[in-house]
Amino acid sequence: MSASSRPLQSASRRQMLRLSAPALRLSLLGAAIAVALSACGGNAAVATGDDDAVRNIDTVVVIYSENRGFDTLYGLFPGADGVPGVNPTSRGMMTPQADVDGAVLPVLPPTWGGVTAPGQSRVITQAQSANLPNKPFQIDGKDGLALDGSIITRDLVHRFYNNQMQINGGKNDKFTTYSDAGGLSMGYYDGSSMAMWQLAREYTLADNFYMGAFGGSFLNHQYLICACAPEYPHADKSPGKGGISKIDVDANGNFVRLTPAATSPKSTLDGAQKYANDGTLTPADAKGMFYAVNTMQPPYQPSNVAPAASDSAKLYADGNNASTLPPLTQKNIGDLLSDKGVSWAWYAGAWNSTMDSAQGDRKFPSPTPNFQFHHQPFNYYAEMDPVKHAAYRAEHLKDFDSSFLQDAASGKLPAVSFYKPQGNLNQHAGYADVASGDAHIADVVNKLRQSPQWKHMLIVVTYDENGGFWDHAAPPKMDKWGPGTRIPAIIISPYAKKGYVDSSLYDTSSVLRFITRRWSLPVLDGIAMRDQAIAANGGKPLGDLSNALVAQPN
Repeated sequence: MSASSRPLQSASRRQMLRLSAPALRLSLLGAAIAVALSACGGNAAVATGDDDAVRNIDTVVVIYSENRGFDTLYGLFPGADGVPGVNPTSRGMMTPQADVDGAVLPVLPPTWGGVTAPGQSRVITQAQSANLPNKPFQIDGKDGLALDGSIITRDLVHRFYNNQMQINGGKNDKFTTYSDAGGLSMGYYDGSSMAMWQLAREYTLADNFYMGAFGGSFLNHQYLICACAPEYPHADKSPGKGGISKIDVDANGNFVRLTPAATSPKSTLDGAQKYANDGTLTPADAKGMFYAVNTMQPPYQPSNVAPAASDSAKLYADGNNASTLPPLTQKNIGDLLSDKGVSWAWYAGAWNSTMDSAQGDRKFPSPTPNFQFHHQPFNYYAEMDPVKHAAYRAEHLKDFDSSFLQDAASGKLPAVSFYKPQGNLNQHAGYADVASGDAHIADVVNKLRQSPQWKHMLIVVTYDENGGFWDHAAPPKMDKWGPGTRIPAIIISPYAKKGYVDSSLYDTSSVLRFITRRWSLPVLDGIAMRDQAIAANGGKPLGDLSNALVAQPN
């Protein structure tokens, strides 16, 4: 899209022609703010940053990696708010981890089941991980576990209610207690040898960016595209009713904790905590609505739920399976972009091969290379029905291997492009190491910098969620969905500030806020709800990434 064809804020053509360029920009920015405030009941975060810089962006690429907190990878980054007591520019204090009863733990609990995933060249057992001091430790350091980023560590619990219990009102002192991985949750890496670290030093690293929703990948992928939690009407009468979580609430109905199981250990030093039912769904809210907050499967293939026997084309997941989420109808960013005529697509690693396998004779669950079905958020929506909306689906759900780099090289990437790496390259603990994903993502970024679209491109490299790893920064209090723990975000563009650490307050919705501002889209309901919650809590407005940009290319 050329500069002259970039969409402008609402104003009549005659008014535009009368305005000088600076006055026009101010008029357009004021109109955008007024629209946003009106849509959000007057409580919207006012747009900041240089509007010229925002208007200079014609292509947004969001690379969505997996399951690492900010301190986990960038806790030692110079100038950033990193690990307290280790990074001299940390703005926080280290609070020791507490047991179930609130007492300070004498040592970290062991990593239950051992630190390393099966098949690794180095093995750290549960016993070898015991008795680490009650503080953060460097996983790849001699005082920690001496495991470099090429070793796959075990997975850590990362679920909606657990994350809130770990954050513990902002103290961040119960990560080990409410983790199934014990002490490993306090580990971090020296990321200075990472390729992405070097790109962060070259461009902008955001050190005050939080995952949009509490919990895991499923919910945060949904938050990335709709700033919402998926609704599940009448879940108590559905095949999924067994997934309704059991929680304890206070006198005002606010969440306190997952209901403990009778057999749950009294101390985290004796084993991982157990719950009556840590399910996929919330109990009904005041309006009787249930929400899917932990991993459920898409209703369309590829899904980790096999087709029903009657589905000869193998295009759908079995709707009678308790794990299948009914098709969603909430408004998402794809809907808004399509309504405005702005091109967009979600590119996924191994999408085509997994779809081919789903329609063949593959055995469930997932095939190599560990394709994650719940990392494909648009595949949950009714407009992606493979029969009713086949053309729309093909236009917007694309394969990385066959399309993304080719589109980038030829200058044909959509205006808004999301990229999800396949499992072994997404850095998710349990099945992926840190180093492979780091090298892959850096290579993708470097190829994007060679694209004809680079001159007006914004790349946001961020993570869906923290993966159960501790971070010292207290998430700001907003609404019932989040935000959760702090995560890394790197902003790469010819218009990005060079060598800059951006401490503006951001969360996952900031990506949507930028897209909304750039293409003058309606404000999603979830963003409006979050803005209203910020105002009610007396908090700082969330930014839209524009503070990381300058008006003239570097």
